[in-house]
Amino acid sequence: MRKLTRGAAALILGAALVSTATAQPPGGAPLAPPVTPPAPKPEVRPTGTAANVNTQAILEVAVYRALRQFPEAHRDAARKEILTHLIENALIDQYLTALKVAVDEKDVDKLIADLKKELAEAKDPVTGKPAPKDYAKELESMMLTEPEFRTEVSAQMKWEKFVQQQSTDAALKQLFDSSPDVFDGTVVRARHILMTPGADEAKQKDAAQKLRGIKQVVEQEAAKAVAALPPTADALAKEQAKANKTDELFAAYAKEYSVCPSKKDGGDLNFFPRAGAMVEPFAKAAFALKQFEMSDVVATEFGYHLILVTQRRQGQPKKFEQVKDDVKILYAMRLREAVIAQMKPKAQITITPVAPK
Repeated sequence: MRKLTRGAAALILGAALVSTATAQPPGGAPLAPPVTPPAPKPEVRPTGTAANVNTQAILEVAVYRALRQFPEAHRDAARKEILTHLIENALIDQYLTALKVAVDEKDVDKLIADLKKELAEAKDPVTGKPAPKDYAKELESMMLTEPEFRTEVSAQMKWEKFVQQQSTDAALKQLFDSSPDVFDGTVVRARHILMTPGADEAKQKDAAQKLRGIKQVVEQEAAKAVAALPPTADALAKEQAKANKTDELFAAYAKEYSVCPSKKDGGDLNFFPRAGAMVEPFAKAAFALKQFEMSDVVATEFGYHLILVTQRRQGQPKKFEQVKDDVKILYAMRLREAVIAQMKPKAQITITPVAPK
């Protein structure tokens, strides 16, 4: 229950807090006269329906609630991800309802009472002084009504109850035994090139061909770099020349063609573990690669990827008892994916087009 209370608090308090500060110019130059910023426009609660999932409506305000935390320039891309997440949440809730998974209203009441207490006892994170928050005002600031919040809390509690029922020790142990590289701390570092062709089959085919073409060129140029070495070059020198050319060209292509924000870093995603950081198809493909090996085209919910693994740090074997909590987290993630995979193909999902600005 404590974990869920904090999750509920995060839902209310998770709005991005924007603060402004005046910076002193370098060299002690005098500051320009202060400019009074224009008064912010009052926010209006959006109306209408963003999507329908079977008979369940996803309100536009639910999308906006998350979208408002993103800068204006990123909102178009963020909206798609937010709406996908909300649609999947609706499918999961419908699945649990069909299974008659329910929570007691008294448990919802207790959780909200705990949350109110946490808000009332909140402290300033810098000074540590009391900084109580009002529950009703926090809901209002997030454009949440009391019934909407209770629905959110109830849905989360139903899911956690279902996960608890399904994640028996036997099920968790089976997952642990079948996935040694997930729990031993192994991480890889990778670059990727992302293209987003959407649902158009012709564009998908074109994107896949472009990515495979990039892979072919990189492999050919890496082979030329090895061939250009003197005959006396040893195996290590050849491997290093191949790796350097592969990394150099892949990064250049990522900067030119990728639509992921990582393009500015040549597609570098830094180190990530087998589970919990990347969507499953991407992580599975990356961990199957050797160092400086490229994948084939990998399709995910975000688009089409070409992946290059640049480093790998092998972990240490762990016992089940040491990582049981991590196993349960991954089990819940895969359970969610399984429910969505079962529900989505037969669901009637209608997305309302966004009105042009």
